[in-house]
Amino acid sequence: MKKINPREFNTTALAFLGDAVYEVYVRNHLMENGDQNADRLHKRAIRYVCAAGQDKAVRVLMEGFLTEEEVALVKRARNRKTASKARSADAVTYKMATAFEALMGYLHLAGERERLEEIVEEAFKIIENRKGTKPNEQSG
Repeated sequence: MKKINPREFNTTALAFLGDAVYEVYVRNHLMENGDQNADRLHKRAIRYVCAAGQDKAVRVLMEGFLTEEEVALVKRARNRKTASKARSADAVTYKMATAFEALMGYLHLAGERERLEEIVEEAFKIIENRKGTKPNEQSG
């Protein structure tokens, strides 16, 4: 896949794609233990896909794990004016969650699978309150 310039994409469209990409990672993560009960899986997924979980993850990731380019994309997505409103989160939390999803969409489109997986794994650790988030050497 060709390298894309994140400035060429509408961050809302990136978040649209990123929501689906992240959801697949969450579902795979939850099914790793062999649970096949869809109701239980859905209930367990909520903490990962809700705005509060994504907001928490992206805020911690911005403190040294993300590259400067990734932070710039998150900030651009966070600051984008949008007509959509959160159903179960305050506006700031919703904007940060949308910014997290935009980052997921960007990395997917850019073909940065390894980096996407690193960030998703760190996000899971943060949401689950496990240790993680060592600073990234790529950050400037």
